[in-house]
Amino acid sequence: MAGHGDDVFHHIRDSAHFELPGGTLIELPSLNLGFHNFQLTKFMVLQVVAGLLVLLIFSGLAKHIRSGRPARGWFWNFWELLAVAIRDDVARPAIGTGHHHDEDHHDAAHAGGPHLLDHDYDKEGYPPLSDDELLVEHNHGIGTTGTHPADKYLPFVWSCFFYVLFCNLLGAIPWLGSATGHIAVTGALALVTMVYVIMSGSEKLGVAGFWKSLVPSMDLPGVMAVLLKPMIWIIEFFGLLIKHGVLAVRLFANIMAGHTVIAVILSYIAVSGSPDFPYPSLYWLITPASVLGQIGIGMLELFVAFLQAYVFAFLAALFIGTAVHPH
Repeated sequence: MAGHGDDVFHHIRDSAHFELPGGTLIELPSLNLGFHNFQLTKFMVLQVVAGLLVLLIFSGLAKHIRSGRPARGWFWNFWELLAVAIRDDVARPAIGTGHHHDEDHHDAAHAGGPHLLDHDYDKEGYPPLSDDELLVEHNHGIGTTGTHPADKYLPFVWSCFFYVLFCNLLGAIPWLGSATGHIAVTGALALVTMVYVIMSGSEKLGVAGFWKSLVPSMDLPGVMAVLLKPMIWIIEFFGLLIKHGVLAVRLFANIMAGHTVIAVILSYIAVSGSPDFPYPSLYWLITPASVLGQIGIGMLELFVAFLQAYVFAFLAALFIGTAVHPH
């Protein structure tokens, strides 16, 4: 089999073995299921490792918090900080509360309700909230405390972020690999996200209500509605598929691109050291420059690992919010 020197894309290519320094191969077993010979691959193992790391770390963090004492120590505080940041800065703002003024109440307040001065209405033209409505908003977590309606979907958003993050970070370790640099892996993640989005919208609006909500409310004459609404529904349906496809492609492309750049930079060393290279003296200039470039790109890859996990979680939360609060 090709070694590292023959395959510069080994870090983003799946295989049936792990390759250690010196060319040592650790072959992965195949499982005979009777009807099919199931081959374990490197990315399968790394995804299981990522899942187990998430489970172990957050089981420990939950145990600390469940005891009633704050999590202590930089390790636990770091993971708690990330979890709270995803909750407060990603899930809750992106999914929203779904609370809005009812249009009938708005019209009634203007037509037959108490007469209010212009400055009594808010900037959107709605009357001020009553004390009871303000209490509801507070209890829904619109303030900085309390349980937020979006917290129902928070476990999935957390799972997306930390699972993708650990897959990305494992890819930064030499001789392992980036599972998220493979389109099959990111495609599966995007498919799971789309199924969850559809299930969440169907649970909130009903199955028929969710699919009907793909078409925005429009005040159209009868003939125009018959012509335009089916066309808009088809466009929105394909938009639902495309935006989840983009979710897969952007994660795959960003992770693959980083490792490809590293491979290209390091390949300069091999090229400059080959007997056919016309300027052999440049080897001593190219080698340190390539190593420093690889270190710089590696540090950027570490940032990208967190950034792409954040983007994936943010878009997943945004899609969930669109499904459960279509208007």
